[in-house]
Amino acid sequence: MSKRSSLSSPPAKILFSVLLAAALGACQTTGIDDVTGALGTRTESTRKADARSDSKPDLDGLRERYRASQNDPEIALQYGKALRDNGQRSQAVAVLEQAVLAHSGNKALLAAYGRALADNGNFQQAFDVLSRAHTPEDPDWHILSAQGAVLDQLGRNEEAQQYYATALKIVPDEPSVLSNLGLSYVLQNNLPKAEETLRHAHERDPSDPRVRANLALVLGLSGRLPEAESIVKADLPPDEAAAKVTALRQLLAKKQQRADK
Repeated sequence: MSKRSSLSSPPAKILFSVLLAAALGACQTTGIDDVTGALGTRTESTRKADARSDSKPDLDGLRERYRASQNDPEIALQYGKALRDNGQRSQAVAVLEQAVLAHSGNKALLAAYGRALADNGNFQQAFDVLSRAHTPEDPDWHILSAQGAVLDQLGRNEEAQQYYATALKIVPDEPSVLSNLGLSYVLQNNLPKAEETLRHAHERDPSDPRVRANLALVLGLSGRLPEAESIVKADLPPDEAAAKVTALRQLLAKKQQRADK
């Protein structure tokens, strides 16, 4: 079978649902699960955030502020992000859409709206909005990487890889972009190239839980489960490490079940 098979291939089916989460997570957004989260447990970053729970935005308070000042773009931005953090994706889209209608030139709002649309599965619209959030004269590598992720969701993998390549020209060897690029190769079922790219990302930042989980997943898909397990549970407490290994095995088992059909 060709290494560049369609999105209907078993590995691609598994990864399709989690790719965007990883990529947008790497774009400094919150409110969506990354690939580590998709493995069934919370990430190190989530645990650290929970340790600072007293500093989390007060959703009720932001809601009241938004109702009192709906024309304030900064409050709309904060409220939209808080809704995404809380998993209220449709509500986040609605709030940020209204804000963008009132402030169509606000790049920060456009970026947040595009990511919220992607969260919600509106991929083509998300790509169009993200394209307005920066310009060729002043590109934002975070948004370029997000656009690549959305293109991957649309099945346009080679185009997506061009966006990642452009982002990497701005931030060479950036682990989060390399991680997204590696997953793009997975969607093409090009596991050797995916492994090479993700190993490079892991070398650049071995502590990033998304990168680590993505590499482990590719190794597992390649049949090297012991190595995958050693990577996914590195530097974790025993209970969390065990949970991640179990979730990884479950994900790989689903892949095998689909391959056998």
